[in-house]
Amino acid sequence: MWRRRARLTVALITLAAVATCSARDPLSGPPGYESPGLVGGGGWPYAQAAVSPADAEGAAYILDSSVLRLADGRAMLIPHGESEAVTVPITDPRVGAAVKGDRDWLRSGTVPGGSLEHRGMAARALLDLRLLTTPTGASTASWYGMWNYVWPRDAAFHAAAFAVTGHLDEARSVLSFLARVQGGDGSWDTRYRPEGSAVDDGRAIQLDEIGWVLWSTWFTARFADDGESTAPWSMVQAAADWIAGNLGADGLPPAGSDYFERKPSAEQDPDSPTLGVSAPLLVGLRSATALAAEGGHTGEAARWGEAAGVLDAAIRREYGPHGYPRSPIDGGDMDASVTFLAPPFAPSDLGVDFALGRAVERLGLENGGLLPGENWAGTATTAWTPEVAMFALADASSGRTVQAGSWLDWLAEHRTSLGVLPEKVDDQHRPASVAPLGWTASLVVLALRALADPLPVPPVSGTTVHEEAG
Repeated sequence: MWRRRARLTVALITLAAVATCSARDPLSGPPGYESPGLVGGGGWPYAQAAVSPADAEGAAYILDSSVLRLADGRAMLIPHGESEAVTVPITDPRVGAAVKGDRDWLRSGTVPGGSLEHRGMAARALLDLRLLTTPTGASTASWYGMWNYVWPRDAAFHAAAFAVTGHLDEARSVLSFLARVQGGDGSWDTRYRPEGSAVDDGRAIQLDEIGWVLWSTWFTARFADDGESTAPWSMVQAAADWIAGNLGADGLPPAGSDYFERKPSAEQDPDSPTLGVSAPLLVGLRSATALAAEGGHTGEAARWGEAAGVLDAAIRREYGPHGYPRSPIDGGDMDASVTFLAPPFAPSDLGVDFALGRAVERLGLENGGLLPGENWAGTATTAWTPEVAMFALADASSGRTVQAGSWLDWLAEHRTSLGVLPEKVDDQHRPASVAPLGWTASLVVLALRALADPLPVPPVSGTTVHEEAG
């Protein structure tokens, strides 16, 4: 989702650029997305509204809720069954009802976190994911303008975060939405409006999304009491067939867009897929193979397992000798997609572990965060929170608990004044861009859970030993 700003009007681009720098044009005013968090209603229809920076001054969420206690002692919320935010005395019975609704929902599952700070960050992340998800399962990247769309990649991770904390109804709802909007060829468009229509803005499909939806379907099923799939088999079949049918003679998928949201022509090797495409598609094939085997679909299990083996060998052959860079060439730039080859997406591998360390060295910033990739085209001093959370998840899932805790501490320290996880952090350590960002929230929840219990890893075809859900 890294190129969304390029789709705005010139005026909004200017505002966004100013917002992420230390200086701001006093005549332009704050950008429209500048909000430290959302308020909601603690129940149907899970409506949300952005809190203005002025209202947020001296305010704080009532513990484990999306109800805001303002500096003057009143409460801001969206009452149950309504869609607009109101400000009422703290004694208004609607306040207690909304707080109870949020707390009951959290208690219907689990909230990970080994410290009060981490537990509070996880609770806020889960409540924000709930506010970003409609009753129809449309789980948007965030609340504002160009972020208020469903990216299948982001939504897949949202579903995983719901599932790992015991909120299976929400996870199933998100995956059901993705099944409804899936294309006839098994792929997905880049993004969708909350009502389900695809956004036709000229962008090529982002191939990694196919793999992430398959992984999320397998992952969420690990936490289902009934052991059944959390998405229709037809969705799995079509998506896995797309991947298996589009591997080239070299065993790799075609060149295409990934979570960087840029054209292959912008890559160091325009004719080859990025690791951000190849790795998620391998994760997806392994996940689909496991689902097929569990469901008794032996033909598909054999076919997809063979394709996964071919793709795995190609990744090792083409990317491995270069240290798993973004493009499979000597001197290729490192990026955060190397984490997609690490647990909980793949078994531990010493070569990948070395590449993870090299990536951190090359992507690290003075503010303690990380860039998405080397030679980043955006602001070179602004950290992106999803990338930090990706490395937190990889470290937590690989037993590097101290390093994982350090990443999570950094994320906790760089939340908004209301404790919400933003998309970026600037060189002055200030939250920047939109908040909350659902992808970061879901990755943080997964990383915190991984610190407490190992997360399941998609099995490699031909083996039976793999981690199960705790």
